[in-house]
Amino acid sequence: MPHSSRPTVTLRDVAAAAGVSVATASRVLGGSSRAVAPELERKVLAAAAALRYTSDVSARAMRRKSDAIALVADDLTTPSIGLVVAAMERQARTIGAFVSVSSTRGVPERQYETVRTLCALRPRALVLTSSRIQAKVLDGRLLDELLAYEQQGGRVVIFGDTDMPFDSISVDDRGSARLMGTYLASTGHRRAVILAGTRDRANVSARASGFVEGMLGGGVDAQDVRIVNCEVSRQGSYEATIRLLDEGIGDTDAIIAANDVIAIGALAACRAGGVDVPWDVSVTGFDDIQLAVDVTPRLTTIAVPLAEIGAESIRLALASPAGDSPVRETVQGTLIVRDSTVSRSR
Repeated sequence: MPHSSRPTVTLRDVAAAAGVSVATASRVLGGSSRAVAPELERKVLAAAAALRYTSDVSARAMRRKSDAIALVADDLTTPSIGLVVAAMERQARTIGAFVSVSSTRGVPERQYETVRTLCALRPRALVLTSSRIQAKVLDGRLLDELLAYEQQGGRVVIFGDTDMPFDSISVDDRGSARLMGTYLASTGHRRAVILAGTRDRANVSARASGFVEGMLGGGVDAQDVRIVNCEVSRQGSYEATIRLLDEGIGDTDAIIAANDVIAIGALAACRAGGVDVPWDVSVTGFDDIQLAVDVTPRLTTIAVPLAEIGAESIRLALASPAGDSPVRETVQGTLIVRDSTVSRSR
């Protein structure tokens, strides 16, 4: 009689049969230190037995022995992610590990395929950095892949906003940007243009909202704050600012950029258009990359401790799970006032 292979049973199949989330099934079957209610544990174990589910114990052992840490990032060309990666590599070298880096451009399908490929290479840990990573993306397939990897002994850490059940570090983009809006309002700026990047980038969108909140909280009229979307690049902001200047910026007294690279493009456009920064218009950024102090005038910005975030991501990735719930760390930016702004208070 011909042999017929039994269909592969996935972690999602067990979770569905037990009536629990995939995360709960993973914790039970992966031996996680995070507690699961006894009743749910019994349901998961019963479902796993009924479906003849088995985990890959050999893969788990191999992953624990690996010295590789895989980083998956949206875009490796930005100065900010360069700071994060450099700090990750320095931290990883302290324990003899090495970091491999992959870029996905923030496309969910590419994130999923990249994670699948990397997990097959059995790294010790996987660090994902993206402005937003959600559990429901691709109908939960990315979450399933990460949970299976963690169940088999890997560690997952996310740098960015997420609702996934993994340790994560995020920047309070909105609250940090509010500091800039409040500062500009307090120094007499009353008409602003916000170069907000693209609408699909969660972090820059949050920053734009924070800038507006800070300005309005400082007494600026909503009708005097204009939001302009542009490509998140020096060239994109340069072209957007040139268009603004061609249209005539009138009595606009501040250009607020969603990151330093956008701000640097705006500075170049102002210089090309004969607009004096800061006397005609103030320009501000966000991130505090090295170029922020190399440009003229030096850029007023929100400093984000990117190097510290990179190092902490690796420390989390190399540590055992801390407890029953994922670690959630939120980092606040700091206002740095330099030469690209001037007080307009009367």
